[in-house]
Amino acid sequence: MISNVEVESGVPLPVERRRYPYAEMQVGDSFVVRAVSLQVVCNANYRTGKKLGRKFVARKIEDGVRVWRVE
Repeated sequence: MISNVEVESGVPLPVERRRYPYAEMQVGDSFVVRAVSLQVVCNANYRTGKKLGRKFVARKIEDGVRVWRVE
């Protein structure tokens, strides 16, 4: 028996945190992500693209990674 666990009610579920603005993007829009690897962004592009039925492309640039919506 776990004695240090409390059951609480009325605690709201946290708002889903979105890292990148994929859902708001139109074809041709882009954004820059700084201080993250190209592979991390490409993985997020793939997962989100499958979920939303869209296609995103990422390229390494001088100060980070730029993501474009292409479809």
